Amino acid sequence: MNLLKSTGTIAGLTLVSRIFGFVRDIMLARVLGAGAAADAWQLAFQLPNIFRRLFAEGAFSAAFVPLFNRKLEEDEGRSAAQNFAIDVLSVFVPILLVFTAVMMLAMPWIVWFIDDFGEGGRTSDFSISLARITFPYLGLISAATLFAAILNSVSRFAAAAAAPIMLNICMITALLIVLGIDGGADPQRTAYYIAFAVSISGVLQMLWLYFWARKAGFAFAIKKPKFTPDVKELGILILPAVFGAGIYQISRFIDLFFLGRLPEGSFVYLAMGDRLNQLPLGIIGIALGTAILPALSRFIAKDDQGGAQRLQSNAIELAMLLTIPAAMALFFASGPLVTSFYVGGNFHARDGAATAGVVSALVIGLPAYVLVKVLIPGFFARKDTKTPVYTAGISLIINIILNILLIPIYGITGLAFAGAMAAWSNCAMLYFMLHRRGHFHLELSLLLRMGRITVSAAGMAVVLVYGAPLGEGFYDGSIWQRIGSITALVCAGGFVYAVLAWLTGAIDRDKIAMLTKKKAAEQAAQEGQ
Repeated sequence: MNLLKSTGTIAGLTLVSRIFGFVRDIMLARVLGAGAAADAWQLAFQLPNIFRRLFAEGAFSAAFVPLFNRKLEEDEGRSAAQNFAIDVLSVFVPILLVFTAVMMLAMPWIVWFIDDFGEGGRTSDFSISLARITFPYLGLISAATLFAAILNSVSRFAAAAAAPIMLNICMITALLIVLGIDGGADPQRTAYYIAFAVSISGVLQMLWLYFWARKAGFAFAIKKPKFTPDVKELGILILPAVFGAGIYQISRFIDLFFLGRLPEGSFVYLAMGDRLNQLPLGIIGIALGTAILPALSRFIAKDDQGGAQRLQSNAIELAMLLTIPAAMALFFASGPLVTSFYVGGNFHARDGAATAGVVSALVIGLPAYVLVKVLIPGFFARKDTKTPVYTAGISLIINIILNILLIPIYGITGLAFAGAMAAWSNCAMLYFMLHRRGHFHLELSLLLRMGRITVSAAGMAVVLVYGAPLGEGFYDGSIWQRIGSITALVCAGGFVYAVLAWLTGAIDRDKIAMLTKKKAAEQAAQEGQ
């Protein structure tokens, strides 16, 4: 597997999705603003996505991919792997249908619980109906997860990475329709249109991934659910992984619980701030985590511990080369970025200031979020889905304690900072466990490289601190003033970082050259660093 090419494919398509996501959120901010309708929409959108992350980006893929890869290794004709996928799909779909139906029936009580037990002003027929419209997205996108996992297992990453683009295109289309009808004058109408767009996008993503899985040579059929030995093995692996990922989702629910007790607009501020935080996280962290799991599983299946060590080291180095400067840039330029992207229409300067504070707090944990995505495959590839449960549980407790302590003082910014600190604690625990078991350790050369990366990023930060004030008056100007000022600031910072990284040796030129070669990950494992 060519790590750089695979990561680049996923990251490039994820970047396209994130760009569409930015366009979507810019339109949402200006049309809906940060009022009651916008909060109701964000709540309705968050609920299915919490469970989407549980199934689509967490436990299911982590448990399914190693088993599916084992079937591929056992049977070059793929028939065993295909039958395994069909058995899983036949059990998976009914469970999703029942779960979705139960959640939709229970929606009034779920919204009531989040909304300060009905005292936060967000419990209404409008909020509940929005949540019911969006929730079927969970079942659709979770079924699509199986097709995506199959494609990733055979190193066909493009189709799965491209699928989320459809969500943003559907939502943008809905917003354009609303603007054409009444210019977005009715916030509730706007919220209803984009809620239906979310569920429609789930249908499109499922059909898209099904098509490409068929194109890859796999056929599917729904049959009577049957718990075969392989499905039972998957269940044994997935249950603790679901619980572990579920702890993270409980943390997300707790965030919603605290948000429901904060002033109007808090749902919007966190969502808009997280969009900027998710840009490097999605492009770098999720891309690397997705790309290395199949290769790591193969190294471990061959008992090649040296190859697994070097693959994860390469992944961490590549992740930090991009993530550390991204975190510093977002921290020191959060104000100009938020103003340029979001402020305007119904999203006012005070909303921008609140969102910028959230961004600065969130990105403190950005390197940790990415490192967690790179470290967790080290457990999943060894079929250890329990350890991440324990570390996630401890970090959840830390998150709750910090929320209780910080939110009364710092409000929404305190909530964001609590999440960042919890992510660092999770990262530290995961590394400690891998190191103690002899599965992975940070070598001196990697630590020195990360130090050079940090020094180079600090030089970039100085440029941003002194350069940002020069654009005042342009960040909230015309569209061309916004584009020009923020582009100049980003390019200046990026140029300084690239030069310093090259001069200090933060960029390993030999390794980058090696990673671009065919079968780079395997070559790296065999040849050493």
